[in-house]
Parts: sequence; structure tokens; C-alpha cells
Amino acid sequence: MAKAKNVLFFCQECGYESAKWMGQCPACKEWNTFTEEIVSRQKDRLTTGRAAATAKVTKISEVAEEKEERLSAGMAELDRVLGGGLVKGSLVLVGGDPGIGKSTILLQVCGILSSDHKVIYISGEESLQQIRMRANRMGEDTGQVSLYCETNLANIEEMVRKEKPEILVVDSIQTMFHEAVSSAPGSVSQVRESTGVFMQIAKKMGITVLIVGHVTKEGVVAGPRVLEHMVDTVLYFEGDRHASYRILRGVKNRFGSTNEIGVFEMHQDGLHEVLNPSEFMLSGKPEQVSGSVVACAMEGTRPVLLEIQSLVCRSNFAIPRRTAAGTDVNRISLLMAVLEKRLGVPLGNCDAYVNIAGGIRISEPAVDLGIVLAILSSYKDILVPDDMICFGEVGLSGEVRAVNMTEVRVREARKLGFQSVIIPEVSRKGIDNVEGIRVIGVKNVKEAMQVIQG
Repeated sequence: MAKAKNVLFFCQECGYESAKWMGQCPACKEWNTFTEEIVSRQKDRLTTGRAAATAKVTKISEVAEEKEERLSAGMAELDRVLGGGLVKGSLVLVGGDPGIGKSTILLQVCGILSSDHKVIYISGEESLQQIRMRANRMGEDTGQVSLYCETNLANIEEMVRKEKPEILVVDSIQTMFHEAVSSAPGSVSQVRESTGVFMQIAKKMGITVLIVGHVTKEGVVAGPRVLEHMVDTVLYFEGDRHASYRILRGVKNRFGSTNEIGVFEMHQDGLHEVLNPSEFMLSGKPEQVSGSVVACAMEGTRPVLLEIQSLVCRSNFAIPRRTAAGTDVNRISLLMAVLEKRLGVPLGNCDAYVNIAGGIRISEPAVDLGIVLAILSSYKDILVPDDMICFGEVGLSGEVRAVNMTEVRVREARKLGFQSVIIPEVSRKGIDNVEGIRVIGVKNVKEAMQVIQG
């Protein structure tokens, strides 16, 4: 007797499908990622692959040029991350930890756009009353936003064809299910099929679709990795739920840069934009304290000034501790080894704690010089002037290497009232025309230490 349901195995990382369990995925080479699912497919109900037979080969010169239609989301920070606004017919995935503010910001965007556009908010997690209570708490003018509580994709497709909205918000993709796939909502096959349905809705009907995605304990969107490959834009909300700031980072964007960030602050009435992240990150900086240095990092085209704090003390353990918050702890160990070898600073028996104040995480090498000076300032108990900033990459031989967009960083420092800046000597060309700030070029970490020692 033939089985009505098929048992298949899916890779949770890339979505690879197999008839048997395998220890290593042959596609993405990850180990122990296969999960068993019972799948019953009805070919007449599945929507994927229907348009393949009508496609034809076309030269790129014969493709008609169309002007890219963008719609402002009503938030300058969100528009910056999106590359200028929402693109018509695009599929945007918003991911983040529970309670970080994904539903809040999308409801705010719906409220702003509903005055001039038809917006439908599909909820698979909250009831109509719960959404109304959240809208009242936020105080947003969301009276024109249409709500639809449903998780069945067939009903959602029928509603979309009938209502023809311009903006469609889905909260969340893990709650949606397709009747043609018998596995549970949130499984690999359901998430993949649901995303394919919304992608066709976006492309065929020209509707801008924003979907919310849950994240795993590793911080990536739950479901197969193919989910992020299918959508046009992937945005991640970062930040501590117990802190007030939120950072929206573009991980993938087919219509703009992937290096831009948007900074928001969580209030009782929703998320507020932080138009000057540098001033926000430096708020509360202590004065006349050793181990505190201001550095400049670039997030896309935006310079961000941030405070680097360091605490170096004698260790009571056989193996000294190295702790970092906001940066890579291995990078801290590397820079401390450079200081011990090139400057003779005995850090091998000291504990070192480095913190990027404000909770932001920075991986750019340009903050190396700031970390080095913060460690030296704490170890030697030297005060770095409060009106001085620094940036530059530090190599293994102790040299200070050039970084990009030097003049932009210097102008941002001058705008915030800093009087001097330490930069790589090779980057001094072309920035002597910046008035109102003293530019100090250094070739290595020894010269940088001499600058802060006076």
C-alpha cells in the first residue's frame, strides 16, 4: 500500500532536501543540520515553478528601462538603511530578538504610510484587540491601517487579490502555513513555501511586502538559509532589550548599500530616530578618567564616534583574563601582544577588560588605535585629553596603517567640538584643509604613545 505522506529530511542551514538523514549537508557542508519532516505535496496546489515555461531568452540591451519607484517609509533612519526608501514590488525581511521592536517599527511605518496608501497588516501571532492596544499605547495615528488575522496562505492570497493593497506587512513568516505542505508551521518546508508565495505576490502584483522573521539563539533568522537568499532585503534589529537604543542594520539589500545602519531609541510611545548617533554614543562619557578614548568608526557612509573603555590591572590568576564587550576578544589579545613586543609593556601578567560604550558592536580595524591607546592609558594611568579622538589600523609590527574616508571622520570630529585627532601619517594628505582641528599623524604605536604622554 502506497504511503500518503513522504518523510523527507531538510537542512536547516541551506534548505537542502534529502530522502535520508545525513550527518553532513552536501550543499553547505554543515554538520548535524538535517531535520525530519512529513511532507505531502499536491502539485496542483503548489505555486512554485509555474512561470518557468513562459520565460524566454532576452538580451540585456533589449530590456526596457524602468525608473525605480521608491516610497519613503516616513523615517529617515529606515530610509537610509533601505537605500532611499521602500522599492515597489520588493520583499523585505526584518529579523531580530524577541521584544527588540520589530512589530513596533512596522506598525509605526504602517501608521505613517496609511494616510496616502492602502496598507494591510497581517498578524499570525496577535489578535485584533492586542494590536489595537499596542497602537493606542504608541499613540500613533494608525486608524487607516487595515488588520487581517490569518495564517492560511490560501486565504491570504485571496484577500490580497481582492483588496489590492500597496503595502503588506506579515507578522510573522514562521506562523504562516500552506495547505499543500503537511508539516507544521515554522518548519523548513513551510517557511520556504510561504516565502515563495509572498515573493510571487510582491513581484506579480507590485506590492511591497515586509515580513517579520524570528531568530534562533545564534542570532540568525529561524528556518532555512534559503529564506534570506529569496528576499530582496534583509534587515536585522540589534541591541539589548534592557537598553533604550536599537540598531537597524542592512545585511542584504539588492537596491542599496549593505553597510548602512539606522539608530533608534525605544520610548514608551514607540521607537524614536537618533539622527546624530555620535552624540548619542558619547552621552555620559566620564571626564578626566584614564582608560577612556574616543575613536571613529564608519558604518556605511556614516561616521560614528564612540567611546572605548579599558581597564588593565594585575592578575590574580595563572592565566590572565581577556574580556571584550562590543569587539572581538581575539583582536584584543593580538593588540596586547603587539604592545608587549614592540613597546616592551609587560601585559602578560595583567587582566584586560575592553568595552565599547553604548552597546554597539564594532569590527572595523580603524578602532585598533583607539583600543591600543585605551589599554596604554589604563596601564600607565595616563589621561587622554577629552577633546582628542583617534583612528587607525594597527599591524603586527606596530605600524599604524591607513583607513578609508579619513576626511569624513575628521570633519565629524570637528563638528562635535573635538580639538585634535590622531590619524595614520600616510592619511594626512588631503585633509590639511580641515580648519578648526589639529591633525596629528603617527607612523607607529610608539609615536601614538608619545602623543598622549605629552
